[in-house]
Amino acid sequence: MMAKARKLVRNGRVERLDGERFNVIGDHGTYNVVRTPDGGFSCTCPGFRDKGTCSHSTAVSIVLGKTRR
Repeated sequence: MMAKARKLVRNGRVERLDGERFNVIGDHGTYNVVRTPDGGFSCTCPGFRDKGTCSHSTAVSIVLGKTRR
């Protein structure tokens, strides 16, 4: 997942909309990622809904400097 997230960032597929909202263009669609008040993330992709994490939210975390690159 980290490698895929890095690739999304490297390829410019993370777009900041405003404040804490981002569009991330994934392999199967564009998903909305939001930073939650507690500092976590939420994503509209099916993987996040099932697992609570995904490459899209990880990519946003990288962009925000919250994880090691």
